[in-house]
Amino acid sequence: MDLSVVLGTGNLQSPSLDIKGVSSIIIHKDFKKPSMDNDIALLLLNSRITFSGLKEPICMPRKASPATWRECWVAGWGQTKTDDRNSMKTDLMKVPMILMDWEKCSKLFPKLTKNMLCAGYENESYDACQGDSGGPLVCTTESDKKWYQVGIISWGRSCGKKNTPGIYTLLENYSLWIKKVTELEGRPYNAKKMRTPLQKKLIRSQASESLEPSSPKFWLLLCLLSYMLF
Repeated sequence: MDLSVVLGTGNLQSPSLDIKGVSSIIIHKDFKKPSMDNDIALLLLNSRITFSGLKEPICMPRKASPATWRECWVAGWGQTKTDDRNSMKTDLMKVPMILMDWEKCSKLFPKLTKNMLCAGYENESYDACQGDSGGPLVCTTESDKKWYQVGIISWGRSCGKKNTPGIYTLLENYSLWIKKVTELEGRPYNAKKMRTPLQKKLIRSQASESLEPSSPKFWLLLCLLSYMLF
C-alpha cells in the first residue's frame, strides 16, 4: 500500500506540506471487519517528526463519561456531499459534535460494541463522511484547555442524516494496546522515553497482522500523531 502522512498545514495544496512515508501498518489483531470492532491501527513512520507550532501531539483520552466533555469536533478532508465523490475539499473541514448515550445509540445500531461511541449533532446534518475514516473526534473539558482525541472515525449509516449519529472507535479502550505496541516497536509514545537512544534492536510487534492545540484548523494533523509511531 502506498501510504503517506501529511503534516504542518490544513491545506493539502500548501507548499509547506510536510510529507512522511509509512514503513509499516500495525492493525489490531482482533479487528473484525463484519462488525468493525477494534477498528484501529498504528502507523510506523519512516522518519521522525520535528514538532513546531503547526505540528504538536494531542493528548490521549482519559476515562470519562460523555457529560465530561464540554466541546467536541470532528475534522477531515472527506466528502461534503453524501453521494458526490468530487465534493472533497483540499482545505481541512470541521464540524461540532455531541456525544450520544451508548444505550440509546445501541437501539439504532444493534451491532454496536463497547469499543465504539456515537456522536452527531441533534437536528442537524453535521457528520463525517466517505474519505474521513481514520480521522479524529476531539474533545475538551470545562476544567482545562487541553484537547483529547476521544474517538476515531469508523463507520455509519450513510452520512449527514439528521438525528443519525456516526460511529467512532472509542480510543480510551486502547491506551494499553497502544502503549504495548509502541514499546515493542521501539517507538514508545512516552516523550521522555523517546529522547533516550535505543539500546536494543527493534522488536517486531506480535500485535501486527501485516506489515494543547489552540486552533481547530490543525486538529486532524495533531490528532493523527496520537496513533502514529515515530
